[in-house]
Amino acid sequence: MTVAEELHFGRAAERLHIVQPAVSQQVARLERELGTRLLDRSSRHVRLTPAGHRVLAAAREALAAAERVRAVVDAPATRIRVGTAPGLTGRLELALRRLQECSPDLEVQLFDLPVPERLSAVTDGLLDLAVARGEPSGPGLVVRPAWSEQLHAVVSDRHPLGRRSSVRLSALAAAGPFRPPCRDTDPPWHDALARTVAPSGARMGRPVGVGEAVVAEMGADPTGWTLLPAGRAAASGASRVREIPLDPPVTVTGSVVAPSSTTPGCLAAVVDAFRDADLTDLASA
Repeated sequence: MTVAEELHFGRAAERLHIVQPAVSQQVARLERELGTRLLDRSSRHVRLTPAGHRVLAAAREALAAAERVRAVVDAPATRIRVGTAPGLTGRLELALRRLQECSPDLEVQLFDLPVPERLSAVTDGLLDLAVARGEPSGPGLVVRPAWSEQLHAVVSDRHPLGRRSSVRLSALAAAGPFRPPCRDTDPPWHDALARTVAPSGARMGRPVGVGEAVVAEMGADPTGWTLLPAGRAAASGASRVREIPLDPPVTVTGSVVAPSSTTPGCLAAVVDAFRDADLTDLASA
């Protein structure tokens, strides 16, 4: 990277505080390892080859990632206060476990709050970050997409489509009303599902409750339907509902929310931890 920025081996050596032959040898070694020339050299100029330009971009990304890891490892022992909710705790636990592998002294406190209060607590400095499905927004907040989850239809075992192995949104819309989450309780989740369902032309029914109440309500509704992240209804153990994969598959984005003053490297490390949380690990947890 230094040679590419300076386009001069002597100046690159000065910046790196090593002798010029060492710079030349390291570049030559890298070219041998990659099997391609990265720099065109002459007595008058040093220029990047097309492959050199591509490698330079990748090298910058790699070093930026290394700096994010170093920021987590070198951070002093600290406490992090996180806003979460039922259904998000398992994924959060896996992500924080990955952060603690880099920083064993990291102390975590979880606070179960409705989304509006969760976001307000981040804005007011009472929480260091929060997680939510959908894409929240608000003054003083920075929001980063961090993971993706498949959505499944959840219907009563008496629903006319309840025995299907997969179902299209248009078929659900024709069979009965969509039961959305209450917008006052969780605006980003409500809005994400409303955008997903809108193309099907589904009629909006009465909003469902929160947490386990959603599954119980759907078990008592023979014609309505709702959407939940894959596995949520099955994990409840309810016997009166069916969880059906969508055809074609549909996903929802999950986000990490932090104060706008958060150090970019720290926020990137948290987002990467969520992105790396493997769903097979999540199921076993």
